[in-house]
Amino acid sequence: MSRTTVLKTYKLWVGGAFVRSESGRAYPVRNAQGEFWANAPQASRKDLRDAVQAARSAQPSWAKRTAYNRGQILYRVAEMLETRRAALRDELCAVLGVLPSDADAEIDASIDRWVYYAGWSDKFGAVLSAVNPVAMPMHTFTVPEPMGVVGIACPPEAPLASLSSLLAPAIVSGNTVVALLPEDAPTVGLAFAEVLATADLPAGVVNLLSGSPRELLPHLAAHVGVDALNLCGVTEPERAPLEQAAAETITRLHHSPRLTPDEWHSDIAQGLHWLEPYLEFKTVWHPLGW
Repeated sequence: MSRTTVLKTYKLWVGGAFVRSESGRAYPVRNAQGEFWANAPQASRKDLRDAVQAARSAQPSWAKRTAYNRGQILYRVAEMLETRRAALRDELCAVLGVLPSDADAEIDASIDRWVYYAGWSDKFGAVLSAVNPVAMPMHTFTVPEPMGVVGIACPPEAPLASLSSLLAPAIVSGNTVVALLPEDAPTVGLAFAEVLATADLPAGVVNLLSGSPRELLPHLAAHVGVDALNLCGVTEPERAPLEQAAAETITRLHHSPRLTPDEWHSDIAQGLHWLEPYLEFKTVWHPLGW
């Protein structure tokens, strides 16, 4: 007996829940052959506000967790990525038109990226902090702290590896993220949300939206609840008005390099310098005892 094909319904990932756009809108996503692949939810300005609110609410408790515990959760993301390998391989092959071996290489790079930053979770503080020499009877220490809520515009190149390379260094220190997925290939990121749903990651730490960058990015850049903005997926000529909007709310701007797929798979796309831009440094002065 023939069966009805069960097509997948992709949803936004906001506040630890899979939700449809409040506007009810969706747009067609095509595979590498130009054929219809799926309908992706088209997030609205209201969805963006909900995502920022969820990230803002989750940030204090996420930052208060021990660095070791945050590392455990990032490692759990890597574990769940491994168990979802087959589904993500099919997604990458269909959307990008790559061979299964190339899809596996991207999944491997993504898993390795989460493991890499899980290892840094309780070490970057020691590397980046300092005891400062001062010419007075004082102790002075400089320690890193998370920025808060980070907005990320994701690039279309290597959509799983680039997403992992941008998310992991942002959240490992205690930040939360609102990420706008690439408009033409959002389903890889939306499928990745199913990994996060089973990875012990607290609700609101990562929020994933799909839709039109032209509609959403100006509001993300100007939102007073966003503390840092990474426009990695935005071309150089399009960044200026977004940077100007972000400056109105004193948002930190940091644009990760837009790499090729092979570079996203390599060690170029990881390191302490990918983590540091999402940190603030607090210096404490304390008088010496007599």
